[in-house]
Amino acid sequence: MTKTAAKHKVVVREELCKGCGLCIEFCARNVLKESEHLNKSGYHYAEPADMDQCTGCMTCTLVCPEVVIEVYDE
Repeated sequence: MTKTAAKHKVVVREELCKGCGLCIEFCARNVLKESEHLNKSGYHYAEPADMDQCTGCMTCTLVCPEVVIEVYDE
């Protein structure tokens, strides 16, 4: 029986992100990156970069001081 890899989706509430970069720094798989765009508050928010690498570990959700990241199984 072949086991397929689970797919995960990372959702960042961009307008609430303060761009601290902790989620980017602590992601072992480089799933997140700093956006080139600014949110309404003037911050470069975090955004998904390579969702295929996400293991669903949820480290990003744990280190986010603003609690603006959610990880879902697809």
